[in-house]
Amino acid sequence: MNRLARKGTTLKSPDVPGNGTGQPVNVIQWQGVCKRFWKGREAKTILSDVSLDVRRGEFLTVVGPSGCGKTTLLNIAAGLTRASAGRVLYDGAEVRGVNRRVGYLTQKDTLLPWRRVRDNVMLPLQVQGMPARQRRAAADDILGRVGLADFKEHYPAELSGGMRRRVLIARTLVYHPETLLMDEPFVALDAQTQLRLQNDLLRLWAEEPSLTVVFVTHDLAEAVALADRVVILARPPHGIRYMRDVQIERPRDVRAVRGDPRFGKLHDDLWRGLDSAMSGDGDEAGEQAGDQAGEQAAHAAGKQPAAGPGLGR
Repeated sequence: MNRLARKGTTLKSPDVPGNGTGQPVNVIQWQGVCKRFWKGREAKTILSDVSLDVRRGEFLTVVGPSGCGKTTLLNIAAGLTRASAGRVLYDGAEVRGVNRRVGYLTQKDTLLPWRRVRDNVMLPLQVQGMPARQRRAAADDILGRVGLADFKEHYPAELSGGMRRRVLIARTLVYHPETLLMDEPFVALDAQTQLRLQNDLLRLWAEEPSLTVVFVTHDLAEAVALADRVVILARPPHGIRYMRDVQIERPRDVRAVRGDPRFGKLHDDLWRGLDSAMSGDGDEAGEQAGDQAGEQAAHAAGKQPAAGPGLGR
């Protein structure tokens, strides 16, 4: 079923198989998730009783103020940190360790500077033990799809910021993860490059009908332009403040869609929810501690959260 056809589909129960596949409709389920970090003798609550289901094949965006736990939510789904209370299910099974069925792309540039573009993209396949000829073919295919076929022999230092982001996307998608977790992947880029990469991302997602995307951003316009559904996350103790479906047809051009009256109305409605979420008290330092804990867990397991090898199937 293509992306446009699926827009009208209503998915009701997380326990009912979807599309005749025998798989649960919801691929990720956060159930009553709480997360606390200790700073000395003081506990900092980052997430408080958050429950959220992500439908298989959905493009879900999560927006919220700094310190509301957006990154921590992804870290828990990726198995890089554990919830203090509640649980997260992936495909119906509780996540108890590094989730190798997801790809995780963060803000950080984790390309290895001594490896050429193709070698960087092949890294997760090399870790998996794929034969050299097959991994070269897979890397060349995904580099062509992200528009970098002519740059596979370049080093990262020879690329622009947008091109480096494309390499990171290629490295994350080359092993065909079932779910892509994205933590503000375009935040450091100029506005024009962001728009191009957002359109590229939608095209790549459309080419993989079963791929699920959970995309964290501070940019509400980006969230609406990309998503099937937008979630507004508030600081503890409020949790999820607002949730709306984006009833705008696909395929979409992220620049052109901003002129659609439905986009403007939905943006305004969500802004009121975001404004309410930002009015709550929170602790930005607490989420930064959560980010650091997730990275430390990843390194302790010998993984790079954004790189892909540790999180591939």
